[in-house]
Amino acid sequence: MTASVLPIWDIRHLIPQKTPFVMVDSLLEFSEQHLVSNFTIAATNIFVENGQLSEPGLIENMAQSVALHTGYVYHLKNEPAPTGYIGAIKSITIEKLPKLNENISTKVQILHEFMGITMVEIQVFNEAQEEIAKGEMKTVIAS
Repeated sequence: MTASVLPIWDIRHLIPQKTPFVMVDSLLEFSEQHLVSNFTIAATNIFVENGQLSEPGLIENMAQSVALHTGYVYHLKNEPAPTGYIGAIKSITIEKLPKLNENISTKVQILHEFMGITMVEIQVFNEAQEEIAKGEMKTVIAS
């Protein structure tokens, strides 16, 4: 695989989600087993409630960070990003919700990948580099 120059600020071609349902906005780091994405919480986000990104929005950010990893792998092979979905959530812990206009970084560690099923460990950090959420999930590429 030959990587593009990182960071990539416009990731719309790397994920199947479209506005207003996009919960990642840049790719900061990538390897076959690792990814770091960034996301700025905007007032127009459909998951913002009471000046914070809601729990479902944070979980969707985690899942889309996994989709971004998969989409970038396909991009490197000159293939379109596949559609996928959350197959299972093993555990999610949310310590704090990110606030409006805050940048969060989401770190994905690929644990296992086999036949379109990916098991990952995910951590979300706020601007102060405090871990605000973590979990494990399984994602599945739609066939």
